[in-house]
Amino acid sequence: MKVKLLSALNDNNVDVAQTSSQRQLAITIFALAGESDRNLPLNLCLILDKSGSMHGHPIKTVIQAVEGLIDRLKVGDRISVVAFSGTAEVIIPNQAIEDPESIKSQIKSKLTASGGTAIADGLELGITELMKGTRGAVSQAFLLTDGHGESGLRIWKWDIGRDDNKRCLKLAQKAAKLNLTINTFGFGNSWNQDLLEKIADVGGGTLAYIERPEQAVEQFSRLFGRIQSIGLTNAYLLLSLVPNVRLAELKPIAQVAPDTIELPVEPEADGSFAIRLGDLMQDVERVVLANIYLGQLPEGKQAIAHLQIRYDDPLLNEKGLLSPLMPVYADVVRAYQPTSNPQVQQSILALAKYRQTQLAEAKLQQGDRTGAATMLQTAAKTALQIGDKGAATVLQTSATRLQAGEELSEADLKKTRIVSKTVLQE
Repeated sequence: MKVKLLSALNDNNVDVAQTSSQRQLAITIFALAGESDRNLPLNLCLILDKSGSMHGHPIKTVIQAVEGLIDRLKVGDRISVVAFSGTAEVIIPNQAIEDPESIKSQIKSKLTASGGTAIADGLELGITELMKGTRGAVSQAFLLTDGHGESGLRIWKWDIGRDDNKRCLKLAQKAAKLNLTINTFGFGNSWNQDLLEKIADVGGGTLAYIERPEQAVEQFSRLFGRIQSIGLTNAYLLLSLVPNVRLAELKPIAQVAPDTIELPVEPEADGSFAIRLGDLMQDVERVVLANIYLGQLPEGKQAIAHLQIRYDDPLLNEKGLLSPLMPVYADVVRAYQPTSNPQVQQSILALAKYRQTQLAEAKLQQGDRTGAATMLQTAAKTALQIGDKGAATVLQTSATRLQAGEELSEADLKKTRIVSKTVLQE
């Protein structure tokens, strides 16, 4: 398995007379399968909410979705299941798939809904189970909940008890360092969208929305298909800039495909930057956008940056592999004419849609309904520019409701968040 690495600037020409020029650098990464390569074994942990609000039809549909995944696991794959309510328990300890029917039977008998929603306890147990089967495998968790984490008690200046949400984020950070990926599923309309998005973003995973119980099977299947295509793990983008070229100070790096995520940047000892990508899918592009500033450069074809991917290949049990170092060039010219790259422009607009929606949500939380509606309309227009009609419809509908003096429902807010990050799954 090899890494494919491509790059392009939104405008490859740079005016030699300009003392400062801004450019967007689109970087495309994916695993390139060879003829003899095979799918990696999966090490999957399902962390499932069994609180009282999941009783009845919701828990039955989740069990159906889980059974569908178990049926798709192959010899050599591993499974574990953790359930949480007021506390968490391991229903299926980490084990190789040998008797799928027995596993399904145990889940049916043990996954009964009652109690509160201690998400962090479930996440902690799930990480522990995943760590038992990481060797040579793709290790991923599906975290599903229909509620909010439990908050710690606070009296005056002192925190008493544990804040579930803070623990969740710390655990997601720990998982990422251990090369584990956390995907989150919001079930129904009462889950904490800020928390589940942050867990997925920090954990290198995907946020999915199950608006109606009957969508659980489809959403589990869709994400399972993604993780089955993973070829390489623990990938980092290594970015080094030449003198007189720098990253933007605020939010300089973001992923724009397959989902939009703000990516943290880690400075390296040699002055370069490392950006965690996590798992790489075979022939499915991961697109990262870097916002850079170029100082005045000499005329001619100039290298402005160098790119490399550091990654692990579990199939070969090799870690810290490096792709060939790839230079990024700009053409510094006297008779400047812009040369816009349409593909990079699409990536810029995808990120704009996400950030415009974030601004709209912030304005709504501040009570500025007019400002929120205007920004949602702007995001809807941006979505149309990139051909994302589903997102445009959702964003414009929310804007229209705000303009009419209506409140946005929990479903409206969650759909708005989801379509800002990716294409809405119908």
